[in-house]
Amino acid sequence: MKLALKILAGTAAVAVALVAALVIYTFVTALRPTSPVGVQQAMVADTGHNPIAVDIWYPTDSKPGFVLLPSGAQWVAAKGRVEGAELPLVIISHGTGGGPMSHVDTAIALAEAGFVVVAPTHTGDNFQDDSAVGTSRWLVDRSRHISRVADFMLNTWKDRTHLDGKRVGLFGFSAGATTALISIGGVPDLARVETQCASHPEFVCQLRRAGAPIVDPGPASWTHDARVSAAVIAAPGLGFTFEPAGLASVRVPVQLWTGADDQTVPYATNVGIVRRLLPVPPEFHSVPGAGHTAFLRPCRLGPPMLCKDGPGFDRVAFHKTFNRSVVAFFKAHLVVPSEPASASASASAGTGLDTTP
Repeated sequence: MKLALKILAGTAAVAVALVAALVIYTFVTALRPTSPVGVQQAMVADTGHNPIAVDIWYPTDSKPGFVLLPSGAQWVAAKGRVEGAELPLVIISHGTGGGPMSHVDTAIALAEAGFVVVAPTHTGDNFQDDSAVGTSRWLVDRSRHISRVADFMLNTWKDRTHLDGKRVGLFGFSAGATTALISIGGVPDLARVETQCASHPEFVCQLRRAGAPIVDPGPASWTHDARVSAAVIAAPGLGFTFEPAGLASVRVPVQLWTGADDQTVPYATNVGIVRRLLPVPPEFHSVPGAGHTAFLRPCRLGPPMLCKDGPGFDRVAFHKTFNRSVVAFFKAHLVVPSEPASASASASAGTGLDTTP
């Protein structure tokens, strides 16, 4: 009995020590903006569907503190006042199985630079609910979410008077990048999924629901949003569905990113096609050594499939460059008219990345 009690006590002590270590780690590694950033959470109505949870970051004059959110620990001002007027808005669309935490460092970098950033948790495709993934409604729902969130921010959000509705940008990663392409005018042909998967299967083919082939809903089902005037597209999937002219109506400036070692969305059938089909040549970046998840927030603790990078690739260092480039792009196209439009390209020239036109 005494031995059992000793073992139990020892196990409890180890558990307490691990919890304490995790708390300390969370506190020490919490994101610390260099200028005050506020954060809010809200629910967005989506008539006929479940409401959409959103996280919102913005410049503030309120005092920041340690805040633990589902999107990660941050030194921010929870429900702080919004500082500034006629602020530009950027919507962030996460990838499959993601959420607001997926790109929180990029969101904070934009908020520090004077943007209001809103990141929806896509219903039916997030870290808690994948019921829509691989179905015919998957991207139809996602593209509708973007417009519902824009409606909320510009017409309903309690601090909407701080926004300039004529300056709206969109950031998307992976399935979120495909979503962004649809939102700015892209029309995919989902009938191509079955053909592609039969001949050249890639990761997206694993997401299809058994016994339920993806059926193309037709052009009228996609939600485009003319309010979006610039987009950052990182590692888009399903690029092959935009052949042959699915991107012909996209006219907004695009910053396009690919990881040179991305095996999840191969360049030839995804980014390469998007790059070729865009009517206005994008600002293109190929990141040496980067895999698919390199565009997610750097993480030390977490699933290896999300947090582990290839040999020699420093995600923390890359994100400093990546976030600067994203901020510069949106500044060039959404913010300061007095700055030359080449500001984004100039910033990219010093990144050390492959920016071959």
